[in-house]
Amino acid sequence: MSSLKFGTSGLRGLVTDLLGGPSYTYSLAFLRHLGAGGRVFIGRDLRSSSPEIAADCIAAARTAGFEPVDCGAVPTPALALAAMSDGSPAIMITGSHIPDDRNGLKFYSAKGEIAKDDEAGILSHFAQTQNERRPEGNDGAQTLDALAPYRRRYVDFFGPAALVGLKVGVYQHSSVARDALLDVVTALGAEAVPLARATSFIPVDTEAHRPEDVRLVADWAAEGTLDAIVSTDGDADRPLVADERGRILRGDVIGLLTARHLGLRTIVTPVTSSAAVEASGIATRALRTKVGSPFVIAGMEKAASEGAEGIVGFEANGGLLLFSPVTRDGRTLSALPTRDAFLPILSVLAEAKALGMSLGQVVDKLDAGHAAAHRLQEVPASRSAPFLQRLASDAAFRDEFMRPVGAVRETNDLDGVRMLLADGSTMHFRASGNAPELRCYVEAGSEAKAAELLHWGLEAATREVR
Repeated sequence: MSSLKFGTSGLRGLVTDLLGGPSYTYSLAFLRHLGAGGRVFIGRDLRSSSPEIAADCIAAARTAGFEPVDCGAVPTPALALAAMSDGSPAIMITGSHIPDDRNGLKFYSAKGEIAKDDEAGILSHFAQTQNERRPEGNDGAQTLDALAPYRRRYVDFFGPAALVGLKVGVYQHSSVARDALLDVVTALGAEAVPLARATSFIPVDTEAHRPEDVRLVADWAAEGTLDAIVSTDGDADRPLVADERGRILRGDVIGLLTARHLGLRTIVTPVTSSAAVEASGIATRALRTKVGSPFVIAGMEKAASEGAEGIVGFEANGGLLLFSPVTRDGRTLSALPTRDAFLPILSVLAEAKALGMSLGQVVDKLDAGHAAAHRLQEVPASRSAPFLQRLASDAAFRDEFMRPVGAVRETNDLDGVRMLLADGSTMHFRASGNAPELRCYVEAGSEAKAAELLHWGLEAATREVR
């Protein structure tokens, strides 16, 4: 069986299942689903397999009657900005934060990210075209610099003095935005220090942090010279931000600080974000969704249809989606309703600078509670689904399973199973939509309690799914 499937953000799977025929045919199916010609923008991350897959996408574009535009190695939000500004669709070749032996395709219509209904249409066309072979010599394309307008977008909005006086470490690793992030932080007035540039792909996850990344950040912070350390995942649609103490900020904390800095009061976020979304008082309205940018986008559209203004979406991984344009000091930042890493990184740094506080002090003052998350890898749906189904529907099993950590007071199965315990703690299990993983999210009254609860949850789940 093929590992390829649509998850929370595009089609992903093993490179061996994607290269060649499948990458060509899925791209062809997507473009035939759109049903009209014109230009299609194609970008990629720095994975070893991405250039070859991009060539398959270019060939598919020509077969489908589109004019392919090769944007090269570029952040996903930069590709989306260029394509939407041109009124054109786009295909991004990326596996985001998952290992180099996996990759994926993220599809954009001329209006932005495709919806779940579009996925069904693509699969229907794929079934009709999966036996079509890629023609030879069909891979030429015009090129376009999609990165320059993306950089300019943030330099123009924040201005050259936004980060003056800050010294910011930029963890470069194999992020496709590693040079652009360094350039933008510098252009906004900060002293940017490049850190740990990699020669091969590193799967940096901004939500379930790799222990080696946590150690690196702690070691850099321990030198005592940096005001913050920033980075992104592989395709730069999810941020990593750490304060001067080396404490890595949760994605929902980054989202809340960004919303406050930009004056956005309607927040749309998945159930995996913490209760701080409501408790912080930053939002006048908070709407919860399933995990995945298509669901967040649908939630933002729903809020807009009901008359809400100042709308922003973010996920627990930190990826931020700007639905409403922002105007400040005569400068306007246009909407970009797809996950972006640059806007939250720059907003959090600018918020600390504007308040005259260290980033750590800003986070402490927010008092966002204590949450933690991690994952069990190599857990296919065939093993995670029965566990989650039983946890959701079998009260006796659920009570016995959770007995060592407390009585279950409420459950929510909007996406996975989220359980509120009698002491106010929460534990949430859900299967990743992008990889064979079971994720665990917890909230508790203290950092130590959250760590203890997460450790127990991962061990207890392991016994059920291994």
